Amino acid sequence: MINLENLTTERRNETTFGLDEMSIGQAVKLMNQEDHKVPDAVAEQLPQIEKVVAATILAFKKGGRLIYMGAGTSGRLGVLDAAECVPTFGVEAEMVVGVIAGGQQAMTVAVEGAEDDAQLGMQDLKDLKLSEKDMVIGIAASGRTPYVIGGLDYARLIGAGTGTISCNKNAEISKHAELPIEVDCGPEFLTGSTRLKSGTAQKLILNMISTISMIGIGKVYNNLMVDVKPTNEKLVERSKRIIMQATEVDYETATHYFEEANQNVKLAIVMILTNSSKDDAAKKLVIADGFVKKTL
Repeated sequence: MINLENLTTERRNETTFGLDEMSIGQAVKLMNQEDHKVPDAVAEQLPQIEKVVAATILAFKKGGRLIYMGAGTSGRLGVLDAAECVPTFGVEAEMVVGVIAGGQQAMTVAVEGAEDDAQLGMQDLKDLKLSEKDMVIGIAASGRTPYVIGGLDYARLIGAGTGTISCNKNAEISKHAELPIEVDCGPEFLTGSTRLKSGTAQKLILNMISTISMIGIGKVYNNLMVDVKPTNEKLVERSKRIIMQATEVDYETATHYFEEANQNVKLAIVMILTNSSKDDAAKKLVIADGFVKKTL
């Protein structure tokens, strides 16, 4: 029998007793008040988040990957963050990977027993050909998911970097990683529903890890996403605006260089800022490890 009594994420929230008798207005206001507690809880873990980001940047620089793994809501949030890195930062889909217990079908339908299988967590990482260059981050609101623990133990066995994101203090998964993050947001608005405050906290932390790690490997110039992939009309226009903002040229000039650079935003920016041909700008970027400022 699993003992959930000591988990903050499973405790009843005294402020939401009588939830089923509240008006919509009362419930909305109270839920908003509870959500306000999340950023402060995350802020307490900033020093540990910083260490995880630093380890992730190091993994990228070694040619490794960032791999999120989790079950249920936690797993889905990892998959979401990984998927968003492709269009936002122009990386290959293999560079940031989200692994969820039960596989792709678990994104929409619960897969019975998958999260309780430590061997499955290990096997999923084996299937990814995990190496010592990679960084594995286990995500579990409860902090006790066997699937995640199995993956973390395998990652440590082969020498990969390991971190965790849990929403309980003294979480079990923290014992299985080098860099644990433990956020306590208090009991959920709806008892045990960790897609709420816990999910919000996890999303905030995942945003930090992926975004700031990408900044650390040159995917950002000032505060502009210069490696964005223009895969639709909106992103084509955004790409041109980014070129304009980075170089202070007009729309027509930005459009010209955007096309000249084969729709490579970063390359177009370096061509303009260094007054270089496409080939020369490409060489400058290689020498600068992809950092626009280092080309100037």
